[in-house]
Amino acid sequence: MYCVYCGVKLQEGAGECPLCHTPVAVPADPGLQPEKNGAWSDRYPRAEKHSGKYLAIGLVTAIMLAAALSCLIFCLKRTGQAGWSGYVALGLALAWVWLVLPTLFSRWKPMIFLPVGFACTAGYLLYICAKTGGNWFLSFAFPVTALVAVMTLAGVAMMRYIVQGRLRLMSLLVIFIGLSFMLIEFFEHISFGTPMFEWSLYCVSVFCLIGLFLFVASFVPGMRAWLRRKFFF
Repeated sequence: MYCVYCGVKLQEGAGECPLCHTPVAVPADPGLQPEKNGAWSDRYPRAEKHSGKYLAIGLVTAIMLAAALSCLIFCLKRTGQAGWSGYVALGLALAWVWLVLPTLFSRWKPMIFLPVGFACTAGYLLYICAKTGGNWFLSFAFPVTALVAVMTLAGVAMMRYIVQGRLRLMSLLVIFIGLSFMLIEFFEHISFGTPMFEWSLYCVSVFCLIGLFLFVASFVPGMRAWLRRKFFF
């Protein structure tokens, strides 16, 4: 039995997909089983009630707006300018985009929400760089954010849309993540003048070992089956 949305193999009796949380389309109630002579059931699923969800979203949004407005009023009274309240307001807006915005939709669409979230993160870092008078956005913050976004999207795409050879591709992605730490340290070096190879080699070693283990496991049926059951590779 497989998930109808992302294709993950499900355990017998599972009520929902452990990866994308899509309900299993097999009715548990015997009364909902289709008739023996009919190909389809004449019963329809109950309509979902979203009133509680939208109430919670509205409450969280109102609390965030109230917090941002309170910080702005406090700064205006104390210093006569917005000051640090901009960090708070944009930080809350960033949290809303990452945590609240996806819940407004019935299904989480990572190939849409993740780029939007990373773009907003880059914008927030650009604001901090501009307010502090730094020059590290183009040389550090932007490339690192773009690199993390690409790797995250690649991992999610592999888990959701690729079935054959997924474990092997995932092992290569893990190795690439390890190597990318050297690139991040290089961006740090040219932006802030820090020495090279202080911490990235440790990350490279750990991630490359994990990636090699996954690559070898992809050729061993027993290990491959165990990893698929445990981590849905």
